Amino acid sequence: MLSIVEIDRGTPAVKSDTLVTLEIDGRSINVPEGTSVMRAAAQAGINIPKLCATDMLEAFGSCRLCLVEIEGRKGYPASCTTPVIEGMKVSTQTPKLAEIRRGVMELYISDHPLDCLTCPANGHCELQDMAGVVGLREVRYGYDGANHVFAKGRQGEANPHFAPKDESNPYFTFDPSKCIVCSRCVRACEEVQGTFALTIQGRGFESKVSASQNDRFLDSECVSCGACVQACPTATLSEKSLIDRGQAEHSVITTCAYCGVGCSFRAEMKGEEIVRMVPNKDGHANHGHSCVKGRFAIGYATHPDRINTPMIRQKISDPWRIVSWDEAIAHVASEFKRLQATYGKFSIGGITSSRCTNEETYLVQKLVRAGFGNNNVDTCARVCHSPTGYGLKATLGESAGTQDFDSIEQTDVVLVIGANPTDAHPVFGSQMKRRLRAGARLIVIDPRRIDLVRTPHIQADYHLKLKPGTNVAVLDTLAHVIVTEGLVNEDFVAARCEHDAFEKWRTFVAQDKYSPEAMEADTGVPAELVRRAARLYATGGNAAIYYGLGVTEHSQGSTAVMAIANLAMATGNIGREGVGVNPLRGQNNVQGSCDMGSFPHEFPGYRHVGDAKVRASFEEAWGVSLYDEPGLRIPNMFEAALDGSFKGLYIEGEDIAQSDPNTQHVTAALEALECVVVQDLFLNETAKFAHVFLPGCSFLEKDGTFTNAERRISRVRKVMEPKGRYADWEVTQLLANAMGYPMHYKHPSEIMDEIARLTPTFNGVSFDKIDQLGSIQWPCNAQHPEGTPVMHVEEFVRGKGRFMLTEYVPTSEKVNAEHPLILTTGRILSQYNVGAQTRRTANVMWHDEDRLEIHPHDAEERGIQDNDWVGIESRAGQTVLRARISERMQPGVVYTTFHFPGSGANVITTENSDWATNCPEYKVTAVQVTRVSQPSEWQKRYKVFSHEQQALLDAAETP
Repeated sequence: MLSIVEIDRGTPAVKSDTLVTLEIDGRSINVPEGTSVMRAAAQAGINIPKLCATDMLEAFGSCRLCLVEIEGRKGYPASCTTPVIEGMKVSTQTPKLAEIRRGVMELYISDHPLDCLTCPANGHCELQDMAGVVGLREVRYGYDGANHVFAKGRQGEANPHFAPKDESNPYFTFDPSKCIVCSRCVRACEEVQGTFALTIQGRGFESKVSASQNDRFLDSECVSCGACVQACPTATLSEKSLIDRGQAEHSVITTCAYCGVGCSFRAEMKGEEIVRMVPNKDGHANHGHSCVKGRFAIGYATHPDRINTPMIRQKISDPWRIVSWDEAIAHVASEFKRLQATYGKFSIGGITSSRCTNEETYLVQKLVRAGFGNNNVDTCARVCHSPTGYGLKATLGESAGTQDFDSIEQTDVVLVIGANPTDAHPVFGSQMKRRLRAGARLIVIDPRRIDLVRTPHIQADYHLKLKPGTNVAVLDTLAHVIVTEGLVNEDFVAARCEHDAFEKWRTFVAQDKYSPEAMEADTGVPAELVRRAARLYATGGNAAIYYGLGVTEHSQGSTAVMAIANLAMATGNIGREGVGVNPLRGQNNVQGSCDMGSFPHEFPGYRHVGDAKVRASFEEAWGVSLYDEPGLRIPNMFEAALDGSFKGLYIEGEDIAQSDPNTQHVTAALEALECVVVQDLFLNETAKFAHVFLPGCSFLEKDGTFTNAERRISRVRKVMEPKGRYADWEVTQLLANAMGYPMHYKHPSEIMDEIARLTPTFNGVSFDKIDQLGSIQWPCNAQHPEGTPVMHVEEFVRGKGRFMLTEYVPTSEKVNAEHPLILTTGRILSQYNVGAQTRRTANVMWHDEDRLEIHPHDAEERGIQDNDWVGIESRAGQTVLRARISERMQPGVVYTTFHFPGSGANVITTENSDWATNCPEYKVTAVQVTRVSQPSEWQKRYKVFSHEQQALLDAAETP
């Protein structure tokens, strides 16, 4: 267990190679030049009283508690804003300073409610602590908290800070009567989050904190990241969970299980009850920041919808029967053995989860390869970032991003393509915004106007509003400008890249057909805009590319990834801080699930199953002969199920019936299977077609590791016992043993030790080393014993970088008179992926249904008003959503999210997919939109089917 106390040195650390020597309270101290007196003192173990200062925020100097005396200097400067200088002599404790501090604190306390014993901040209130530190024993200016007036000094005068509590936010309260107007919440909203939702209104004694324009917090621009709550030194902003449950008695550091940022949190606990999640200041991915999901939306872990007992049934039309673990595991093993005996060893397979740990994922693929005897294993990365693996492996030699998140602090030009960081990766999105406010330039390539295009104190230099499906065309036009205008970094290319491949690429992109003018009709982007953006990227200094599913989920997803790598190599923007190619992974462990060998053609570490030497190393370790041909991808599993050759599927932690395209095709395949085993928290959409349900674990019940989008391996630590008795890795191990393939791990650390022995990029990884360093970025081996923040520094992993020809091939999904609009999809801040977790939290107060964004012009043509029900019909199917008229979209393009299963967003997406990896083309679906008054036929069937399945669950037979 770890302490719930965090060290706060008062002001942010300064990076400088020049040291300054000074004297504080008679002690000689050496600190970097530019360090504040307060931080220098803290590093020497001398704590100066403070209220407005914190190491998460820039120095402000408003509270006047941190005053010090400096020899030779008049007055009493604030230590938080005073930088050290050589030879400075500082006194932090003198009679005069003590008198001033008591006087300042007396003024704070004079209009503050003194209900300390019942205050939710009692025990961790900085105002209370500082009153004790300065020795305040008497207050001459009394305040009558019951009547909200001053009893002395300003008799009968109302306290302007008094106002009713704002309880509108589901996760925290705002009590203005306890506010000391230190501005920490306002500054946290500006400096850390970058939303600028809070302000200080009024002057002097009339000053007060306001959300937006005196709005309720729920109605304001606040994104509920919790930065203001964390910064507040009193109970003005308090988590409702803390108010309800009281102080925690211990805490455990773990890693968030939402997006690919991989934030570190302290789970503050009372026994096995979570009091609150507090972002860890020492977290290498988040540095003490968080978002609404990671900080607050954890109620799903103890939600009553959790299924905590195994269940089986013969047919999906039968009621569920609750059984023991022994019976459930024996039944699965018996069924899988029967299927293999009847249909052959290739008739069953497994799907790993990007929400599970590396260790759990590793065991599932090991079970399939060693226990089932085939390579029929795949993962959700198939439908999101498989083109990243293919494209980056081909060009750079490694299937992962090149930088750490902190690299952006050295970036001069940020190019964001097909990603929406502020919604999908909000903590990194805030870090990106900080860098942009500090002067970095911004290029956004997206068919939709994401928040980064224009947000407080940020405006993109260029927004290339391309037509969906033309990523490769736009990337090739950027390359055309770089090549034909002499902007190639010739020295870098000559030293680091394959000469012949580069020359072929140079000739290829220099063709007239790839000029911005020639491609303008296809892309919809003005040629001059493309040229200016290309020049900025090539000549603006350190340039970094960040991309997401808007790049990969296309028929040319792999081609686009290779085109991005080409741009980085051609301009020399790779191999150092501030540059690089950075895929923003969607789920918390997408990177890890790929690393662990979840693809049917690769062992852990991205090594092909056909490589005899690699295969021999696994055969020796696993004690079994392994098949040497790739297995079925998820789309192949569906086709094989429908043709009768694939019969059994073990699905750990994925909901393919909601997340995969062409829902009706997916469910038909699931119905054709004879044994579907779902291991999850809830009876999700896929579980409606399951024959066996095995209870899964939330991240709070796990020990293991996650690997985030920057290749950072972080510890996941168990804070409560599994609700269903077994951890996920234990369930897989039980199944392996029942199938006749023995596994005898006693702890996930042993699984990681095996991963490290067999995977070159993980050779130096262990739980002990992660605990020692906090986190590790692979490769971690003898050459990089503490990990690798930036890859491809001296040379590319493959040796020389390889330029790939990226011919633009228009998607086969065409608009026509019947389907004249293009539908594209994405995510929203408050919800996550298929919504199984966030839909079971108060986050539904912000987003309780998927809506269709449509441009005013397209809406007017169809007689559609805001909030109207509209039917969306594609070549694959139809559904009904409520309309949101928005100019974020360009005419001819509509947009929706996919967080609610009843919305049927994937009923209308087609089976078109990437040519190399079968990643679905979610981002380009030709549709028609019309005003309607009733649900689609699919939604009617869905509602009936859902009610029937609930009835079967309600009728579950107990043993």
